[in-house]
Formats: sequence, structure tokens, C-alpha cells
Amino acid sequence: MAETLGREAGGRNRIEDLERPQLDDRAYRIITLPNQLEVLLIHEAGTDKASAALDVNVGSFSDAPDMPGIAHAVEHLLFMGTEKYPEENAYNQYLTRHGGYSNAFTASTSTNYYFELSYPSSSPKSSQAATPEASQVNLSESKEDSPLWGGLDRFGQFFISPLFLEDTVDRELKAVDSENKKNLQNDTWRMHQLDKALANPDHPYNHFSTGSYKTLHDEPIARGVKIRDEFIKFHSTHYSANRMKLVVLGRESLDTLETWVEDIFSKVPNKDLGKNRWDMPVYTEKELLTQTFARPVLQSRSLQIQFAYRDEEKFYESHPSRYLSHLLGHEGPGSILAHIKAKGWANGLGAGGSTLCPGSGLFTVNIKLTEEGLKNYKEVTKLVFQYIGLMCDQPPQEWVVEEQMRISEVEFRFKQKSPPSRTASGLAGIMQRPYERKMLLSGPATIKKFDSELIREALSYLRPDNFRMTIISQDFPGGWDQKEKWYGTEHKVERIPDDFLAEIKQAFESKSRPAELHFPHKNEFIPTRLNVEKKEVDQPTKEPKLIRHDDNVRVWWKKDDQFWVPKANVHIYFRTPITNVTARITLLCTLYRELVNDALVEYAYDADISGLVYDFTNHISGLSITVSGYNDKLHVLLEKVLLQVRDLKVSEDRFNIIHDRMLRSLRNWEYGQPFHQVGTYSRQFKTEKAVMNEELLPELENVTAQDVQQFFPQILAQCQIEVLAHGNLYKEEALKITDLVERTMKPRRLPADQVPTRRGLLWPSGCNFIYEKQLKDPENVNHCIEYSLYAGHRYDSVLRAKLLLLGQMTDEPCFNQLRTIEQLGYVVFSGSSFHDIWSGYRILIQSEKDCRYLEGRIENFLNTFEKTLNEMSEDDFESHKQAMINKRLAKLKNLSSEDNRFWNHIYSDSYDFLQADIDAATLENLTKKDMVDFYGRYISTSSPHRSKLSVHLQAQSKAKEPSLEEKKTAAAAALKIILTEHKITSNEEAFQTRIKDASSIQGISDAVASHLTEDLKVEKEVASKVLDEAKAALGVADSGLPATPTSLDASADVKSVVDASHPVLITDVHAWKAGMQVSTGVRPVRNLEDFVEVAEKL
Repeated sequence: MAETLGREAGGRNRIEDLERPQLDDRAYRIITLPNQLEVLLIHEAGTDKASAALDVNVGSFSDAPDMPGIAHAVEHLLFMGTEKYPEENAYNQYLTRHGGYSNAFTASTSTNYYFELSYPSSSPKSSQAATPEASQVNLSESKEDSPLWGGLDRFGQFFISPLFLEDTVDRELKAVDSENKKNLQNDTWRMHQLDKALANPDHPYNHFSTGSYKTLHDEPIARGVKIRDEFIKFHSTHYSANRMKLVVLGRESLDTLETWVEDIFSKVPNKDLGKNRWDMPVYTEKELLTQTFARPVLQSRSLQIQFAYRDEEKFYESHPSRYLSHLLGHEGPGSILAHIKAKGWANGLGAGGSTLCPGSGLFTVNIKLTEEGLKNYKEVTKLVFQYIGLMCDQPPQEWVVEEQMRISEVEFRFKQKSPPSRTASGLAGIMQRPYERKMLLSGPATIKKFDSELIREALSYLRPDNFRMTIISQDFPGGWDQKEKWYGTEHKVERIPDDFLAEIKQAFESKSRPAELHFPHKNEFIPTRLNVEKKEVDQPTKEPKLIRHDDNVRVWWKKDDQFWVPKANVHIYFRTPITNVTARITLLCTLYRELVNDALVEYAYDADISGLVYDFTNHISGLSITVSGYNDKLHVLLEKVLLQVRDLKVSEDRFNIIHDRMLRSLRNWEYGQPFHQVGTYSRQFKTEKAVMNEELLPELENVTAQDVQQFFPQILAQCQIEVLAHGNLYKEEALKITDLVERTMKPRRLPADQVPTRRGLLWPSGCNFIYEKQLKDPENVNHCIEYSLYAGHRYDSVLRAKLLLLGQMTDEPCFNQLRTIEQLGYVVFSGSSFHDIWSGYRILIQSEKDCRYLEGRIENFLNTFEKTLNEMSEDDFESHKQAMINKRLAKLKNLSSEDNRFWNHIYSDSYDFLQADIDAATLENLTKKDMVDFYGRYISTSSPHRSKLSVHLQAQSKAKEPSLEEKKTAAAAALKIILTEHKITSNEEAFQTRIKDASSIQGISDAVASHLTEDLKVEKEVASKVLDEAKAALGVADSGLPATPTSLDASADVKSVVDASHPVLITDVHAWKAGMQVSTGVRPVRNLEDFVEVAEKL
């Protein structure tokens, strides 16, 4: 008889005995509602955050062939209002008030929606672990007292009664279009779509999944399709309760959560739809045995070998493809990568299987090639098949799987908590898979058994007659004769030549193979010492102790007192002033870092797959080494890394490969997403020292292997050492690790006056600067602006609290105005901004619209929000304040999050370990008047004192101008939304009469103005505001900038051109920085002696 998994109550089976990590104190329950919606309830006593996620078994594979992207569009539209909560931003407003957020994504076979919010920090919190009693109803758990109930009720309506309002459809389709355009020059998206486009045209993998305005609006309308009806039809056809999996995580009892979920989600209609499945080959004979040469945007070279594979979801106990990926993707001695790397042909290799959908899968080997590797791609391909032949010749190795089982069991046993939204979203997706329900947590993570037959069957797919290959290069072979339909990727497809195929088959079948190819050796890094001495404490310690503090060495240590995992983190910081003196030295340090990491790949790989990793990096004030993971063999890996850092031998061959890789990386950076670039340009105006990309590229040509070999010993010859040892380590172990560092590196003392100090630039009061730069990529259509306002010193706790609260208050209205209503672009971000000593506020937008126009819209928002702040009720103000306090007091979820907090404050030189608590206490005392005064001085566009600088990254390419008729349609839709926002009753018929004869964009504006004042009788002041917002939605509002801002040349005195009302262009960054006042350096917030404490051995 099968083991009983749950208990029956009220006719419902409740599954509660899930396999879970050793330290997991949550209580779980799986139920199925009467409408067949399956739910996982998670009770976490005392959690400060709640979350829910719902995964629907429908995604882009279900798109209508003539409306690609419809699943993605429906995902967007569900956020735009429901019958019960018709305001389109009601959901996000509610979450923002409770310190939360939401998101969603559309995958091939699923659409996943989730949210997270905070409980009030003043609410009672249970400190007890989950027990059988945790499932009982707590009579004090009322809906009114829990923010989770309100979130669930709003969330649930997405799946019960979404509105698909006509006036939101056009705007959200533009958001989808903007999202698509954001990806057009991204090689990851381009190559993925090319791979799909060259697959079996009858398989849904072949489709274009993101969608665009053209596929979802223009083309359907041209066919006479009523697009809103199609979105409603898609939701009605595919969204069914029996295809949904819901996860809810909260502090309420399981019974309370169950009651709430049943109250809300039982109303989701059940259409008894079958589970989606596609039993057809991804590649047919036509697509197999082809080689595609594809030209990327960035300078990259790779070889991708893809095998038609099977759907492995039902093999979750043995995960046979992981045997294949482990051996083919290994990086240690005997591996494919080690061999081709030794030949100078490759920099990296990855391998793995993936289930595309129920019914089909792929197995992929992806190799990052060097220039020589590209020339020898055929030899590389044959080596891959030689290794596959080696795997086929030997029976599946049980010892290999046993190692994988041990590693996976340890990882799962000591798995720590993830943020609630990640937990909920991930588990909702996992519930769509056929795991035995008691293995819902363990199934994806662990390998339960060795199944030789399933491994043999898996290997049978990796044949010379069942693959295709893609060679990616900007230069080789040339003659690309096709362009992919959606992204325009240049490529050429041809059958693999018969003679090459014969060589591949020979390599696969031959018993004669290079001696360098063999199975990996036994992994000595699998941890065996997993004991943790647990000593309960009343409250976890919030600061590490300073256990050594002398002239040249500081050692910080904290023995873990709350997570109880056999893991540790050791950071070693070598402070020196010479790593960032010039662009050349920065390059030498970066090449040194890359060469060290390259030399350690083979040795460190076993540690990596066993849960022990290292990081070696350079930065503006020195070098750092971090080793993190299971503490059992941490010292072994650390010693090897230290020796490699000290004794690196720079070979000419590897230097040339690393040099080439860095050259391509620097060039590629300039072709990256504009919103990824803009922060780097902005930071150069905030910090005293900054080496920019354009300074590094010219220097790279003149750096040699000998230069690196001669230079790097100078970095470590004289430096200050700072160590953080944190986790499952005793004080004596922390000191021994420090002794190892000193004994190995033997640095001379760095005089105190040479220790690097971080300084910022103090922007003048009343300044208004603009820095403009044209983007390199001629095909990119997106501009980007980062609009920054300087406030003062980062470690002024009152100022910092005001900036944090401002970010909280503007988050939702900024996004709603600039993205949702004005549709400026897919990427819109606002919030407080901190860099070293600098603190301020910023708004970032990536858009097809010009940066000067975007600047005007940002200033319009800031003006509007000033009024919002002045009129904000005390209740709303207190809600925002509490939400920010909750964020600052959010509980640390795992050892890594605590470690990151400690190390960031050590690395920053501030040692401000209690910053979050200080911020919360400071926020508690802020009043609305404090914020109004702060805004009036530092943020308001009318303030003569505010300090502003914006970075404008301008695209070379110009977006297609909408037709006049399209602008009329947009005007009608925008006006309706804006009138609703102002609670003014619209008259669409009267407006259409006004607008039909408009012959220009000015005519449209005039029609709007006449409609407001003459048809709707709106007061003049209100009409002016509505007209401005309507113009903004059309992209015709005044930019707020003069056509030609004043230019600041090298000879100008910065202070002489300061004028808050008139922008000044920065044309010479060096001259501008030379005219800036420099701040004091970052200093410890407390005397370091305060941290010194003789600690009793725990």
C-alpha cells in the first residue's frame, strides 16, 4: 500500500508531508479547490513579507499563428483593471502602499504572475517554528489586518474578471512593442529567435513569441480583426482553473490561508481544458544535419551543437540528462574544454538538456571559441563527438551519478530560504510538472537514483545523424545571404558537407582518441564535514567583531548565529592606491585578474560543482579574494587561489587569448543596452576618479604579457589587508586563515597616508548640467536618459532617510505616468541613488523619443508630484513611511544576504553595519513637512538651490514617425484615460467630430483644447493641465529645454555658468571635473575601537 501523503478533512485531501530541507521551518499544504485549481499554501511564522504566484499552463506556444505575441500581450493587459478593481493602477498602488511589487513573465508553455508585499513591522510576530498547531485558525487573523488578503483579492481578479479596457489595449501593445525593440540588438534574443526560426515550422518553437505593435495591432486591424475581442477570446479559451497552479506564502496559519484562497480563487472558471502537449519533433530531416553561419551584433565567436532530444520531465528521480551535461560540460582534467583550451581554441563550454514543452526537448553543447578555435571549428566539433563516443563505449558510470547524488543531497539538505516572491513564482512553475507531490521541493534539486537504462537512452540521442550546428562570428565566413524575419539577423544555412559528416561519424565511432580525453577523476571537494554547533541566542548579532586590529591587518569575524548551515564566507581585501592610478594600470590589473581566473579553471571546477566557489577581482582601491561555500575544504581552495595570485606565470599564448577577449568585451560594451551604459557615464560625474571605456581601448594595444608579469608583483608588495570571516567558522579559524594570507603573500606595511580614500564630487548649488553622447550602435533605436539630482553626503542619516522615502513615494506614480500613461518606453525607473559619498535621486528612461523631450517629461512629472506631495493625506504619507521602514527592516533570508551586508559596509570604508536600523529609526521621525521642505529645496524644478545633471545617450537611428491617423487614434485613447484620471466625464462622439478634420499635430492639439473648453466646459486651469498631459501622450509636449543649451568649454569657470533655470552642456568632462569641489573621504561611522571585543569561543 502506498504511503499516505496527507490528511482528509471536509472531503478534501490535504498533502502536508513534503520532503524539505533540514532547516526549513515552514509548514506546507497542497490542496485542490472545487474548480480543480491546485494550490500550495506555505505558512512561515514571523515572516515579514508575504507573496503569491499563479502559473497558467499557457504561453507563447499557444499563440495564434496570425497574432504572434498574443499570450505576452494578455499578460500585460491583465494588470490594467478588473471588474472589482477597475482603476488600472489599483493593484500596483495597493502593493506600493505595503512596500511591495509585482511582475509577470510569459514563457513557452506557462505565464507566471506574482507579487510580494510587507507586513507592518509593528504587528505581532511569532517566533515559533512550524508545528501541527501552525495549521489551525488564529482567530486574530482577520482580513482587515492583513495586507496579504488585500493583495490576494486584487490578484485573484486577474483570473476571474479582467476588463481588457479598450483605452488600455493600445498603450499596453506599445509597451509590448517597446519591450521588443529593447531586445532587437541583443544577441541572446537574436540568436534564440534565429534558432527558433530555423526549427520545424509546424512546431510552436518556430514562432515569434514577444510580439510587436505590428503583429498585435496593425496587421490584425488591416485584416478587419477586432483586437480587443481577440485578447478576451484568448483569455477565455486558455485561462482555466484546472490549468492553474497557485502558491501563497504568508505568516497566517494554513487554515486561514486555505479559507482565503477558497473565498477568492474558487471563483476562477474551470473549463476542464486538457494539459498542453506537443508531440512532434523540433527538428525534422530538413532541419537536421545543417550548419548555420550567423552574424552577431557584438564581437563574439561560438559554436553551438544541438541534438533533437526528448521531454525528460517524468524522469525526475534520475535526471539522466544531468549525467550527460556533467561529463560533456566538465572543465577539469580530461574534459573537452581542458583539451581544446590547451590547444588555444576555446574559452568556455556549457552543455545541458532542456524540455521545450511536454513532448519535445533539446540537448545543446555551446562552446566559446577563440580566433584559432573558429578556424578549427570542424576539429572542435569532431572532438565533441569523440568524447560522446567515449561515453557511449563505456557503460554509464555509477560512481559519477553517486557523486552527483551526494552533491545534490547536501545542497538540498542545507538549502536556505529565498525571497518569498522567488519561492512562490518558482514553485508555481514547478507545480506544472509531473512531480510526485511530496517531492515538489526536493524533485528539481536532487537526484534520487542511478538508472543505467535511462542514461543509455539519453545517450542514444547524441548521434552524428541527429544534430545541427550554428557557427557565430562577425567575420567568418562572410556571404550571409538571408535575414531572419523578426530581428534581421544575417545568416547562411547549408547542409553539412558529406565529407565533414563522414569525419564526424568516424570521430564518434573510432576507438582511437586523444589521451587527453578521459572521464574526470574523483571529486575531492565534495564536503563530508557538515557538522554545525548550534547555540541559540536571544537576538542574532548585527555586527561582526574586530578580532585583530594592528598597523596593517584588520580581521572581522562573526560566527553564524541564525542560519546554522555548514557554510562560510571569507573575504580578503588587499588595499593599495596603485590599481586605479591610470587607464593603463587599470588594464594591467584587469588582465592580471583574468589570467589568474583562467589559470584556476581546471582546479576550481570540482569545488564549484560541490558548492565551494571563489572570486578574484580588481577594483579602484585594490584587489580582493572571496571564497564562499561549504567550510569543510574552504581553506584548501583558498590556499590554491592565494598561490596562483602570488605566483602567476603569464604565458604568451593565454595572454593573447585573454587580450583578445578583453578587446572584444570593451568594444561590445559600447553596443550594449543604453540603459546598461548610462549608469557608467553618470557615475563619472559623481566620483573623483573614474576610468572610462574609451580610455581603456587605446591603451590595450600597447600592453604585453611581459608588462603584466612585471607589474602585478608590485600590487601585492605593499598593501593593507582586511579580512572578513563569516559563517560556520570559529574565531581561531578566522585568525589562522589570516595567518595563511600573510604567510603566503608577505606584503610590506602600507603607510596610513597611502591607504586609498573614496571621495565624491560636490555639485554646485543651483547647477543644471547636461552631458550628451551619441551611442555607437547605428541600428539601435533607443535613446536613454539618467536624470540625477544631488542632495549631499551619503552618511548623513536624515538626508539618506528622506531620499529613501522619496523613492518609495514616487515609485508607482512615476512608473504610472511616464510608462503606463505617456508610454515613453519599456524601461522606466526612479529612486534614491547612492555612490560612495554621493547621494541623490534619479529617474532613468530608455525610449525611442529624444532625450531632450524625455527631460521635459521628467520635469513635468516632478512638478506634478510636488503638488501630489503637498496634497498627500497624513494617512497616505504614514503608509509610505511604514512601507519604507518595513523594507529597511526586512529580515535577512540566508547567510549570503548577511554576508553581503557586512562586506559592503567594510568595502565602502564606512563600517556602517547598523545602517538599516538607523534608517528605520530616522524614517519613523520624519514628518510630511520635512519631506515637503526637502522636496522644495532639492527636487523641485523651481528651486534655485537644486543641483541637477542629466546624461543623454542619443541613438543614431530614428524611430518611424506615426501617421497622422495613428496620432488621432492615440490622442482619443490618451484623452479618455486622462479625463478618467481627473474624474471628468468624456464625450467620445463630440471629440471625434472635433478631430476628424485635423490636418496636423497642432490641429490635434487644438481639437483637444476646444473639446475641453467648449464641449466639456472644463475650467481653464484644469483644461491646461489635461491638455499638457494629452500632448505628452502624443509626444508633442514642450521639452522644457532650449534648442541650444549653453556649452561649457575647457576654459570656462564652472561656477560662472551655474543657473538652475538654464541647462549647460558639458563638452569637456575633464575640465568639468577639474572645476568641481571634492568631498571629504568616506570615514568609519564609529571609532573602530568600538568594534574590538574579546569574544568567548562559541
